[in-house]
Amino acid sequence: MLSRRAAMRALAMSAAVPILTPRAALARESSAGASTAHPGAPWARANRIAARVRPPVFPHRRFDITRFGARGDGTTDCTAAIRAAIRACHEAGGGHVDVPEGRYLTGPIHLLDRVDLHVKEGATLLFSTDPGAYLPLVLTRFEGVELFNYSPLIYAYGRSDIAVTGSGTLDGRAGNDHWWPWKGQRDHGWDPGEPEQSAARAALFAQAEGGVPVARRRYGEGGYLRPSFIEPYRCRNVLIEGVTIVNSPMWEIHPTLSENVLVQNVTVVSHGPNNDGCNPESSRMVVIRGCTFDTGDDCIAIKSGRNADGRRVNVPSEHILVEKCTMRDGHGGMTIGSEMSGGVREVFIRDCAMSSPNLDIALRFKTNSVRGGFIEGFHARDLEIGQVGGSVIDVNFFYEEGPGHGFNPSVRGIDVRDVTVGTAERALNLRGYPDAPIRDVTLTDVDFGTTATPNVIENVENLVLKNVIANGEPMTV
Repeated sequence: MLSRRAAMRALAMSAAVPILTPRAALARESSAGASTAHPGAPWARANRIAARVRPPVFPHRRFDITRFGARGDGTTDCTAAIRAAIRACHEAGGGHVDVPEGRYLTGPIHLLDRVDLHVKEGATLLFSTDPGAYLPLVLTRFEGVELFNYSPLIYAYGRSDIAVTGSGTLDGRAGNDHWWPWKGQRDHGWDPGEPEQSAARAALFAQAEGGVPVARRRYGEGGYLRPSFIEPYRCRNVLIEGVTIVNSPMWEIHPTLSENVLVQNVTVVSHGPNNDGCNPESSRMVVIRGCTFDTGDDCIAIKSGRNADGRRVNVPSEHILVEKCTMRDGHGGMTIGSEMSGGVREVFIRDCAMSSPNLDIALRFKTNSVRGGFIEGFHARDLEIGQVGGSVIDVNFFYEEGPGHGFNPSVRGIDVRDVTVGTAERALNLRGYPDAPIRDVTLTDVDFGTTATPNVIENVENLVLKNVIANGEPMTV
């Protein structure tokens, strides 16, 4: 475990690694708002995000982990060898740390500046199932709240020009015997009387609400709070490309307080609790492209901190583009929330396909009067949605705690166009508050296919439908 002095030093470093303010052009366009810009402006902004988020470039140096003592036999602990290869690569000025064909057992991997962890075809990184391997504690977030906890499986703090690439596999080895039972659910291997997270989770949230300094929020051993899989924290110029991610303890790809992040051609297959596919949190200039998500929770969920802690950090997620992705199982295909207390603005999704009997909601916005926060400017187009178990579009202010807690959310400027749906339980579930309605929702050229139950529309101002049909008939408000 980190000493108090080391914890304070980490927090001081955190303050010294700023998140840059939005580029002037994008900021001016964002402030104009979707309702005042001409129809082509939002997608011009999306194109500029696509053009500006570029992968980092690495020197042509290669460091094979087997040269540092790693053995791909699936049983030798390769943690020290991988760390030595990363350190040598970094000290040489950067390059690629190669994981060749084989199965390599490892503890947490911490990336350094200008290092690409390249997992080659036929290579698998097998992450330790021993929680003690993920000590000492690091500064991280758990469900939107800062703390010191177990290290994520792949972690970087305050780094620039880092990558995880290749066509190999990252296997977190979580399952009903490891990590997942800590959720405290029988469906994921927990039995009454066994350790689980509820006490530590409640204590952490109470500390955040009470303003307890982050350096004193110390968990890890005995807390049973699961780590994320890949978490660049306060990083710039991040690439995650090509790899397959399976069996995650919790959130799979979790860029936090980071900028210029490209997640490309990644496959995520993991059906455990809280197994979100990709969660950009309080991050900006993010592109998620060409990925496949088959998950136990939301496929993509954009976040910005939880409740009082999200308001304390007060960094939104903004300028995010999702394109050419496939969403299968999941609670939501494209989700914003519920930890969105720092706000979310300027999100774009286009040219994506979603379908599964186990996909609950296609476009999901979840918040309440404890979360607060805002969503401003969500733009979707050219989506093919096959089968959805619940609603196609769900904006729900009644998620978990609901109304009456003093921090009403603000959601406005949702524009969805050129969407086709096969079957769904319901087209629209839009539930705002009387004193905080959902505002400015426009649907254009949307065919909701076959739906079973009527829409729910409560406290929505300026809902505009243009050529919208369901069950073969024009939809009216």
